[in-house]
Amino acid sequence: MNVLSLFDGMSCGQLALKKAGIKVDTYYASEVDKYAIQVAEKNFPNTIHIGSALDIEGWKFGGEKIDLLIGGSPCQSFSRSGDGSGFDGKSKLFWEYVRILNEVKPKYFLLENVVMKKEWEDIITKALGVEPIMIDSKFFSAQKRQRLYWTNIPFDKDIKDMNVNISDILCECDTDVVINNHDVVLEKVGDSFKVKNATKLGYLIANDGDCINLEVPKSNTRRGRVSVGKSNTLNTACNYGVVVGGNLRKLNITELERLQTLPDGYTSGVSETQRKKMIGNGWTVDVIAHIFKGLKS
Repeated sequence: MNVLSLFDGMSCGQLALKKAGIKVDTYYASEVDKYAIQVAEKNFPNTIHIGSALDIEGWKFGGEKIDLLIGGSPCQSFSRSGDGSGFDGKSKLFWEYVRILNEVKPKYFLLENVVMKKEWEDIITKALGVEPIMIDSKFFSAQKRQRLYWTNIPFDKDIKDMNVNISDILCECDTDVVINNHDVVLEKVGDSFKVKNATKLGYLIANDGDCINLEVPKSNTRRGRVSVGKSNTLNTACNYGVVVGGNLRKLNITELERLQTLPDGYTSGVSETQRKKMIGNGWTVDVIAHIFKGLKS
């Protein structure tokens, strides 16, 4: 199978194909972020990087037919936390995906993006000719992450919950940062614990046993949100803390990788800031692998 991945990032698509047991003959990756390219090349040295999607025009790929086109076009303008500019913003790069899809004419395709306004979703659906399927990463990992997938791959839509909890992905690290410092993070009130919005981090409670009868502060923003058992959706800052044994600490890089079902150390080799950025921008690999298993049918 010859694969063309647009907006490839750190090549989560390639990792998902491997997990799904799909043999890849040639993998072309279109990406412009040098740090994501560095991580992709470290893990998959045979990747053929071809630059920006804007420059892919009339390329014949050495005469090879592309069997699978994949991509997660930029979501910033579609996202609920974005600027609301839709197709007028950075998310207009979706049309590059459509253009290349029509030029390459692969047998299979997959496009991923965020849950968005219905009017924008309908435009994408009309352009691709298939209805999106919403899959929440919470069925595969300890992260709540709702995403839309447009694809003609005939995969199993009866998804079983893997029941992965935050406590399942935690690990001890010498560099863990405990942030119970100036303000009370957990305040005991009788038999209950009250989480106070004392930091800029979202709170993750490893399990209910750590905080009996937890009283959660109300917040409509990503910062200060509290989640028990599952993390909220990772962003490019990955700014979450986790309450373990009454202490609040930052999630470490390994734990962030596990929330996206990446192998431990997959993003190593670049700075922590860049690792967090690509993890937040990436795919939940096991979700994509589940879809790719349909390629065997």
